[in-house]
Amino acid sequence: MTSDVLATVSEGDFPLAALVGEDRALAVIVGVEGTSYRPLGAAMAVDGAGRRTGNLSSGCIDEDVALHARQALEDREARQLRYGAGSPFADLALPCGGGLDILILPRPDRGSIRKALDQLAARQPARLDLEGVALHIQPELRFLVFGKGPEAATFADLARLTGFGVELFSPEAMDVPSGVTATPLVSPRWPEGVAIDPRTAVTLFFHDHDWEPPLLAAALSSSALYVGAQGSHRARQARRAALEAIGVPDRAIERLADPFGLIPSARDARTLAVAVLADVLARAKA
Repeated sequence: MTSDVLATVSEGDFPLAALVGEDRALAVIVGVEGTSYRPLGAAMAVDGAGRRTGNLSSGCIDEDVALHARQALEDREARQLRYGAGSPFADLALPCGGGLDILILPRPDRGSIRKALDQLAARQPARLDLEGVALHIQPELRFLVFGKGPEAATFADLARLTGFGVELFSPEAMDVPSGVTATPLVSPRWPEGVAIDPRTAVTLFFHDHDWEPPLLAAALSSSALYVGAQGSHRARQARRAALEAIGVPDRAIERLADPFGLIPSARDARTLAVAVLADVLARAKA
């Protein structure tokens, strides 16, 4: 008998890889009353030495949860804890108010965890069933960045520093930020073998807008979470006309982020990067 799904969480909120080793405990938020720093379904992994991966709060309860997790590993008994309103731990207040219910599972099934990891590595949503608790885990956000110059490089670096996967495609040689996968773009056609899924954002940073129409047409016909390109109001109008001219349907063109980023008329690479990243994250949370 399968369990009802407790919540849908992002891969970044659930440290699956840290649970693969031996002697691990999983601590997961299974109830939220009022406001909470972390979402329902967020998790923390604890090993036998008390080392933690992930977090359940801004720091006010994580150490105590780790102590209970080590005890659960020793006695092999699951346990549920209550923090905040109605909690027996009066000395551990939650600054945000409300209450949290935390379930601790010692030695969760590693086969189920590996299966979920394989699904997420393939950019597929995973369902994880562990001792009566079921979660949907979404692949982490991924950014496909196309363009030239400081705007493309700065955005790719910011997204990478935030912890997201980034692939950069450029027709020019660039100083590529460390940790960013870079591929030469030899034509405006969509790169062969580069797939798009519902947790992918496609961002274009070209001053030469002739590169854009074929790339945008491919992205707009996909399931991408976000598709956008930099440019002035005049450039955006010309972009729409170019897409119409190559047969992109109006309903697809309407998917273009307009404006590109949450800060209108950003005029430097850093501000534009922050504005676009915030725009993508807002879409992901909507």
